Amino acid sequence: QVQLVESGGGLVQAGGSLRLSCAASGRSFSSYAMGWFRQAPGKEREFVGVIRWHAGTSYYADSAKGRFTISIDSAKSTVYLQMNSLQPEDTAVYYCAARPSTQELPRNSGGYNYWGPGTQVTVSS
Repeated sequence: QVQLVESGGGLVQAGGSLRLSCAASGRSFSSYAMGWFRQAPGKEREFVGVIRWHAGTSYYADSAKGRFTISIDSAKSTVYLQMNSLQPEDTAVYYCAARPSTQELPRNSGGYNYWGPGTQVTVSS
């Protein structure tokens, strides 16, 4: 059974950084794509970025390019989202998601089969 658990959220001032972690368990994820999404109050869930577990190739939403980086530590079965230059508009609950295929890397939440419970990120101005 796939289980994803995010951690690392918190309160940070504008311009600061946070690193979120997603601990993945339950099976081998070498053929999976791992996505990060976020959802602010009153808004739809938004794509942040995605990475192919084995290949390590990653793609980002325009809002994340140049500021956010996704990486994987296979030995720890953990996916990271490094977030720099955070702004108040980055405030949201951040979710890790998994898709058992890397042929397509969807940017819609419906393309992912497994989700973590989320971790809150709050950026103060």
